[in-house]
Amino acid sequence: MLKELEQRIEQLQSKLEQSQPKTEVEKLEYKQLYRDLQELKTAYHPHTAADKVYLARHPMRPNINDYIDALFTDFFECKGDRLCKDDRSIVGGIAMFHGMPVTVIGHKKGRTLQENLVCNFGMPEPEGYRKALRLMKQAEKFGRPIITLIDTPGAYPGKEAEEHGQAEAIARNLAEMSTLTVPIVSIVTGEGSSGGALALGVADAVLMLEHSIYAVLSPEGFASILWKDSSRWDDAAQQMKLTAQDLMQLGLIDGIIPEPFGGAHNHPDALFETVDVSLYSHLKKLCKMRPSTLTASRYQKFRNMGNLLQEESL
Repeated sequence: MLKELEQRIEQLQSKLEQSQPKTEVEKLEYKQLYRDLQELKTAYHPHTAADKVYLARHPMRPNINDYIDALFTDFFECKGDRLCKDDRSIVGGIAMFHGMPVTVIGHKKGRTLQENLVCNFGMPEPEGYRKALRLMKQAEKFGRPIITLIDTPGAYPGKEAEEHGQAEAIARNLAEMSTLTVPIVSIVTGEGSSGGALALGVADAVLMLEHSIYAVLSPEGFASILWKDSSRWDDAAQQMKLTAQDLMQLGLIDGIIPEPFGGAHNHPDALFETVDVSLYSHLKKLCKMRPSTLTASRYQKFRNMGNLLQEESL
């Protein structure tokens, strides 16, 4: 698996950095270490669904703040759901994209334990989805396209979240997003699991990064339900058809955005350029459509998904 490869690469890099070859034998050993490192880096490429899951969850993968800084200008964050509180696991606000005012909304994950505690590991509570919906309705009022960046292990399943109406908040987002009259583009940048992801994913164009995942639940949850054994998550990942390539083949997404070799975290600047081009291309097409046409085609697109899957199984 990629995790083991990554650990071996880090070990070899550390040895090379600490090495100070002086004798001929030491120089030969250094060259061999360097060759081994290059071979490992070449092999560092996802081959299985489990590899994709690892890359999608990689702690150094770009998060929503990185995308906002790289793709947009004049970002103004809007906080709070105007009912209860501000959920920091969802970030949203107004920005400029290629001279066009847009509303940007997405899940927030941290890189350290402290950062993740602040944003609840990217698992929104109802207040987060209500904040997102408030910003979407505001975008519709002023005619701004909506861009959502999806990266979450799922909505927070805690007692307080349920008491505050978690299911209702997600369901309302699904219903309201299907009727919005402005263009919506959603990009799955990492992990997209369950209704927590779909609550930001009812879009005219749903795109996925090459090594991202999108599924009804986590592979661990799938394995626990099916086999009563969460350790078989890698087998579950293979069966769930959760990769971008699987979902594109099934007709459930509209495009795949290539990632740099080894994953988005290896060359984020190169990734941002690719995302920028893809996002601009889709928005340009959608902005030419009439509002009524947008709404009707978006609604029909999601209504047809079950029919397409049923035909596939026949």
